[in-house]
Amino acid sequence: MSKLKTAVAVAALVGGVSVGAHADHHGGEQGIVRHALPDSDFPISLAVEIPANKTVVHLSGQVPAVINEDAEAGSLEAYGTMEEQTVSVLQAIEKNLESLGLSMGDVYRMQVFLVAQDGKVDFSGFMDGYTQFFGTEEQPNLPVRSAVEVAALAFPGWLIEIEVSAVRP
Repeated sequence: MSKLKTAVAVAALVGGVSVGAHADHHGGEQGIVRHALPDSDFPISLAVEIPANKTVVHLSGQVPAVINEDAEAGSLEAYGTMEEQTVSVLQAIEKNLESLGLSMGDVYRMQVFLVAQDGKVDFSGFMDGYTQFFGTEEQPNLPVRSAVEVAALAFPGWLIEIEVSAVRP
């Protein structure tokens, strides 16, 4: 075996042992393993393992609803702050999941697109909305997550779009 192949194999084994040491199992998930971030209380998972016999459901990206009908169409005032938009989007995701017989606790993967205002993403506002749905006492399951800044979304007042994938229990 070449030195490179040996190094990759050893790294994979060590990484697997390290990740496995931080497994954080939540009851009722029938074989799904969520690995906590080591030495962190940040509310996302390091990794999520899904058994081959499970059905995975991918939801299309969700965007915020208008919260102020009196505001100019397409304006930021029509859709609210980053926190308000995050809550609106997660409520829509929750409703869509429920229509499919799923819940927020079944979400294992999340991709978040955030628009910066004045050159800076309001990540704190996003997290304030996100933590109302994930990592709570009522719903402790944490997805793996990516959050990226984008130049714009399809509608001017939108600051956030979220895609999720869930696993059927």
